[in-house]
Amino acid sequence: MTLGSDVSALTTTAANAAAKGLSIVVPVYNEAAGLAALHQRICDLAKTLRRRYRLSCEVVYVDDGSTDSTLSIARSLPADAIDVQVVSLSRNFGKEAALMAGLDHARLGAVMFMDGDGQHPPALIEQLVRHWIDDGYDVVYTAKAHRDNETFLRRLAVHGFYALINWGARQKIPEDAGDFRLLSPRAVTALRQLPERNRFFKGLASWIGFRQIRVDYEPAARAHGVTTFNAARLLGLSIEGLTSFSVAPLRFASLLGVALAGVAFLFGLSILWEVFTTGKQVPGYPSLVVGLMTIGGVQLIMIGIVGEYIGKILSELKARPIYFVAEHSEKHFGADKAQDASSQDASSQDASSQDASSQDASSQDASNRTAAE
Repeated sequence: MTLGSDVSALTTTAANAAAKGLSIVVPVYNEAAGLAALHQRICDLAKTLRRRYRLSCEVVYVDDGSTDSTLSIARSLPADAIDVQVVSLSRNFGKEAALMAGLDHARLGAVMFMDGDGQHPPALIEQLVRHWIDDGYDVVYTAKAHRDNETFLRRLAVHGFYALINWGARQKIPEDAGDFRLLSPRAVTALRQLPERNRFFKGLASWIGFRQIRVDYEPAARAHGVTTFNAARLLGLSIEGLTSFSVAPLRFASLLGVALAGVAFLFGLSILWEVFTTGKQVPGYPSLVVGLMTIGGVQLIMIGIVGEYIGKILSELKARPIYFVAEHSEKHFGADKAQDASSQDASSQDASSQDASSQDASSQDASNRTAAE
């Protein structure tokens, strides 16, 4: 039985990469105000990629249970130089599930993930494609160039998160890396073969390996609306990522338990030393209460950490689908052009038929007048 997977046959080179095509996956949630403008920018980029690399493209919009008119706007977007898929989920399943839905519906070889809020500049896609086609990289990921506009506490929290999740990990997750990334066909195939339901795309895209390169960029300001990722949701996402991808919290809890046991042992030795040397009994109530409260609090923290992992195990054992698709539609660029041409031909034929009928009627009238004379 083979426990690995051979994806070497999907290796792309500059000569055959363009034939694979590129699917652009865009999860959207209440992005009605800026979706049309974003689609136009993606279409313009698709024209550039088709002209420069002869690369066919499609865009997959995944509506993650939006409550505004995002879905209706997505349905009306034209297939201008690019195929368009609209995947509507039955409810809001979260960004990780929306990314997986887009990955499952992507029809072309390479896959690009980007946000629908406009902060991921479509113009940068051309640079990512160049690293894939010309330089032969399998994973081209983007990262924030700096966090100068963020508070000190947030920068410290982000640094602590990456330090903890990478602690003891063989494959490190690059700090400040986001979901805006391009995966080659063999990287896409490898990512699809990972069976877990509690997915952390940043971690999984790094874990699969292959040739990877980082591209720093400046996120654009939101052109509309406000972000839905507040401090509470970011904390929840961090806990989800830690417990889904790393066992570092369990190791941290174990080391904390060892440290507390060592402190308690040293404290006990100090009490014995004081009794043997001075003959004085140490008053026990304050030290006893502080010790019990400290150990009790640490035990509760450890139980909570273990509970998070047990919850993940339960979720995997239930094996529920991570999303349901309520609606799926497709528009094809070539088909739309053919349909427009057919409509034009039909209109021309109708006009010709009407002209011929008019000429026949005129000839008949002339014949009737001649006969009457």
